[in-house]
Amino acid sequence: MADLKNVAPLEDFDWEAYAKGDNNTEVSREAQEEAYAGSLNKINDYDVVDGTVIAMNKREVVVNIGFKSDGIIPASEFRYNPDLKVGDTVEVYIENQEDKKGQLILSHKKARASRSWDRVNQAMENEEIVKGFVKCRTKGGMIVDVFGIEAFLPGSQIDVKPIRDYDIFVGKTMEFQIVKINQEYKNVVVSHKALIEAELEKQKKEIIGRLEKGQVLEGTVKNITSYGVFIDLGGVDGLIHITDLSWGRVSDPKEVVELDQKINVVILDFDNERKRIALGLKQLTPHPWDALDENLKVGDHVKGKVVVMADYGAFIEIAPGIEGLIHVSEMSWSQHLRSAQDFMKVGDEVEAVILTLDRDERKMSLGIKQLKDDPWENIEERYPIGSKHTAKVRNFTNFGIFVEIEEGIDGLIHISDLSWTKKIKHPSEFTQIGAEIEVCVLEIDKNNRRLSLGHKQLEENPWDVFETVFTQDSIHEGTIIEMLDKGAVIQLEYGVEGFATPKHLVKEDGSQAQLNEKLQFKVIEFNKESHRIFLSHSRIYEDVQRAEARAEKKKSTRPAGQKEDAPVIQNQAASTTLGDIDALAALKAKMQSGDAE
Repeated sequence: MADLKNVAPLEDFDWEAYAKGDNNTEVSREAQEEAYAGSLNKINDYDVVDGTVIAMNKREVVVNIGFKSDGIIPASEFRYNPDLKVGDTVEVYIENQEDKKGQLILSHKKARASRSWDRVNQAMENEEIVKGFVKCRTKGGMIVDVFGIEAFLPGSQIDVKPIRDYDIFVGKTMEFQIVKINQEYKNVVVSHKALIEAELEKQKKEIIGRLEKGQVLEGTVKNITSYGVFIDLGGVDGLIHITDLSWGRVSDPKEVVELDQKINVVILDFDNERKRIALGLKQLTPHPWDALDENLKVGDHVKGKVVVMADYGAFIEIAPGIEGLIHVSEMSWSQHLRSAQDFMKVGDEVEAVILTLDRDERKMSLGIKQLKDDPWENIEERYPIGSKHTAKVRNFTNFGIFVEIEEGIDGLIHISDLSWTKKIKHPSEFTQIGAEIEVCVLEIDKNNRRLSLGHKQLEENPWDVFETVFTQDSIHEGTIIEMLDKGAVIQLEYGVEGFATPKHLVKEDGSQAQLNEKLQFKVIEFNKESHRIFLSHSRIYEDVQRAEARAEKKKSTRPAGQKEDAPVIQNQAASTTLGDIDALAALKAKMQSGDAE
């Protein structure tokens, strides 16, 4: 009710007459009404004023604004404020001072709406915490009543944890922080998560301020990822990296811990600024290397399991947390570059020999080729010079072929040792990678683990016979098989090749000999060491012309009546021995047989 203590009573009022019911006082009714009206608040329709809650039930709230009657407001307008009680001050909007029934009509909802936009902007500017009523769900979040304005609460801003069921928040009154206002479209975005994060941040600062490296704390497994485990330390989270879960290899953290499990962890490091805490679990147990058998030494055999593979080698776990590396070069005596995957895979159980052992650095190197004898130990006995073997072609170079006789035993066949007669420009003309080839051991280089091999040495050197056939000035039939800038390659009998320079390819009519043309050639030089025969076609008719010229000159100077000398027969074949003919026949048959193969 309105405070009436300041209203002065009429001094000449006749109270006795009033008590007797005699209203014929000297004070007019108008004066009385004026005095009564002066005791009430001055209000106007459509004003927003403060009132006091004097009564309430589930349906209505009665509010006194100091007027001659109290106003009744539906309780639904106060859903956002479940803590409303008698005596609270609320703002109301005066819709009508008196309806047909003489009732004062008030609205709390409209009062809030008339001031809401100013209050929302002020709350955001001052970073105030406001109360809001969650009205319903919507796409991507919730609709919240804040000061009578429908604000949007994104699903990601409800809590720090992912929310699976949004419906549990509908109908609740919660505290929010206004995070965004669009003045043009009158849109408001609120967050409940921001309040939680602020509180958590405060807790984090307090907790981190008490942390020390090496401190052991109890925590709860909050989340498990592929790279580690997040531990709740009571208001602040720390991370155990997957490498700090166990001294042994861990492929999945779930192998070590499970959700909601309580474990002891040790603080490895923390960052006050970024609020990051690095935790360890394996550090609470002794390092396996400290318990390694003291009698274990280089040369001992150990067994283990392949835990990691790389091109350069394999890591073998011989005990939890104790690993050794088998480099790919220690997997085979072979010199060929290969991948470790060619020898083993993850999960394989292997036996190996300890090659190096460093307890201080906690490193160990292993080998498996040492389980077999080194094939080069008795190389002279197994592959003596002159011995013949079958090898496999591994690789080509411009100067020869690399072959492997057996695993770990490699050799090189120089291009000049492939054939006695053929001029080979590249080894790929002679054989192919992966093919088998017969070889003869020429030299042994034990230090560099390499054999010098030959293929042509499997046959006798035909140049010993060619020396007696292709003598100087002897004439043979040949075919031009290749034309070069410096001359031509001529195919002679028995598979041997010769060479003629351009000036020796001029025919008697002055024309130049052409590719695939078959002509007679004279041997002008035979080099057994370099296996080269130099030929000339033009020398044949040039020698005849010179001989005729000498004969004419001699005839003109011979005295009358003297007889001519007997002619000289230029046929080298006439001076060839029967033994040479037999050797050539055998050689020709052997070559033809080789060509057929």
